[in-house]
Amino acid sequence: MEKMKEEVLLTTENIPLKFFKRGKVRDIYELDNKLLIIATDRISCFDVILPEGVPYKGKVLTQISKFWFEFLKDLSENHIVTFDMESLRDKLGDSVEILKDRSMLVKRTRPLTIECVVRGYLSGSGWKEYKESGEICGIKLPKGLRESDQLPEPLFTPSTKEEIGHDFNITEFGARKKLGDRLYDLVKGKAVAIYSKAAEYADSKGIIIADTKFEFGVTEEGKTILIDEVLTPDSSRFWPKEKYKPGGSQVSFDKQFVRDYLESLNWCKAPPAPNLPEDIIKKTSKKYLEALKKLTDKEL
Repeated sequence: MEKMKEEVLLTTENIPLKFFKRGKVRDIYELDNKLLIIATDRISCFDVILPEGVPYKGKVLTQISKFWFEFLKDLSENHIVTFDMESLRDKLGDSVEILKDRSMLVKRTRPLTIECVVRGYLSGSGWKEYKESGEICGIKLPKGLRESDQLPEPLFTPSTKEEIGHDFNITEFGARKKLGDRLYDLVKGKAVAIYSKAAEYADSKGIIIADTKFEFGVTEEGKTILIDEVLTPDSSRFWPKEKYKPGGSQVSFDKQFVRDYLESLNWCKAPPAPNLPEDIIKKTSKKYLEALKKLTDKEL
């Protein structure tokens, strides 16, 4: 476990750049007129950051995003300037060593005010909503579907972006009210096309992408482009195809494994979060690394 602890990055306080923003997992700094996004090894569940990090997690997230941004560039322009931290050594100094493989320099954009969620399978909040109403985000679904069933077609089910607390699903009407018809139709088309292409590829690698969320931003020139991370175990549900069995929850490559452990505890899902046992940390790290290997045929 000692070696694993050495691999964990929780904070980035010594970066010689102007601090911009800290998220649950990512720390963001300003570099000229661009942003440097650093994926730490922090993990959050139920919107609470856990005390321990997961070894290699930030590098896995960045390397999977790197793969997808290249794979999907024919469907949407994205915000990537470079993943090559060595090329920024004159600005970053010795910080390059900790930033390698886990960082990306990106264009600034104005992020949209909704999360662009696409679902191919009935799971998570979609399953809960379906059980209550037979719908997801106002979309009527066939009767008799089971948890984890594949949906008749991928569904665009937008949600809010809350600064505090959980995002919540909204209807097409609500999303159109936030974005306007033209922008809503544009991002819906992009999101469903991206999901469909990625899901077909992942299926060939033995992974089911049950659902995912995308973020889009608008550039100074008015282009709507893909931003943030894309199709990672943090933003998606990845299920091993060979173990898929509809009718209940699924084995996964994502942090659902940690959520399930936390659900077994008497924890109120508010700070402070409980400590994770070493075996849960190790197994979670292994799941992230396995997802990287399966999707990209590469290892760290």
